Amino acid sequence: MVSFQPLRQLVGRLAGWAALTAGLGTLTTPAAAQLPRLPAPEAGASAPTPPADAAAARPDTTRLSRRLPLLAGGLVVTYSGTMYLLSRGWYTGERSRLHWFNDLSEWKQLDKAGHFWGAFHESRGAVDMLRWAGVPERRALWYGGFVGFLLQSPIELLDGRDPAYGASATDLAANLLGSVGLIGQQLAWNEVRIMPKYSFHTTPYAKRRPNVLGRSLAEQHLKDYNGQTYWLCADVGAWLPATSRWPRWLQPAVGYGAQQMVFNDPAANAALGLRPYRQYYLSLDVDLRRIPTRSKLLKRVFYVASIFHLPAPALEWNRKRGLVAHGLYY
Repeated sequence: MVSFQPLRQLVGRLAGWAALTAGLGTLTTPAAAQLPRLPAPEAGASAPTPPADAAAARPDTTRLSRRLPLLAGGLVVTYSGTMYLLSRGWYTGERSRLHWFNDLSEWKQLDKAGHFWGAFHESRGAVDMLRWAGVPERRALWYGGFVGFLLQSPIELLDGRDPAYGASATDLAANLLGSVGLIGQQLAWNEVRIMPKYSFHTTPYAKRRPNVLGRSLAEQHLKDYNGQTYWLCADVGAWLPATSRWPRWLQPAVGYGAQQMVFNDPAANAALGLRPYRQYYLSLDVDLRRIPTRSKLLKRVFYVASIFHLPAPALEWNRKRGLVAHGLYY
């Protein structure tokens, strides 16, 4: 069966951040209730000076009132428009009743890694955008933290009415884990210390089934799971003493990929002489967010580019070839 799930995943990730608008209208008013109440001054006495921590806790209401509507409006238009175009342009065939399909065994679970990666970074971006808009810290975390799950999950409703596919409970679970992974780190450390990342290299398998694995390089990025590698990069410097000389921009990374996947069906792969296998990697990564720069443009570029694992030397282990050293792995 032909699976268009890779492209649908990406469309869901590019759809924008419209789920942020749910409940955003209430964020501008309750912030004052979080501040400690000061006793009323006695007659003839001057008003007491608020403590420093109370001033720091007070949200920037001017920034909130200016930036939040701009953010919310852009997200509503982007996400709603993309979902409409997707429902009218991509799902143009016959529709069926909502049904479920268990795809957990397909593609060596690399599609699940993609769901986790996408939901994590959508949630990360949403939390940071709400902070930028002036939303109080805890509210920014809880309102933005589940955005990845909310953005990607509607794709399953469209898949669930496609007779050739179906909604996937494990896709929903991966979406949820991605959002929870971001929220958990923010609650524990108030920052991201374990960053999921993505890298890609071309493979010979796309030529064997270009209608599914991609004809152009751009399509292969989306559809050829053989060329996708997903990483977890650890900011070890965050756990070391302040006196440590370990550079925060240098991080160890573990990766996961797979090869020889032309079909979902093992028998169909075997007919081509292929036996899909998993790959495990140990490498290094550069955290671009830690590169010092005064340029606001570069900071934005580094922020977006931090979702990708940069080429670096790597050790790979797989059951077919054992331990393999790569001078530069993409």
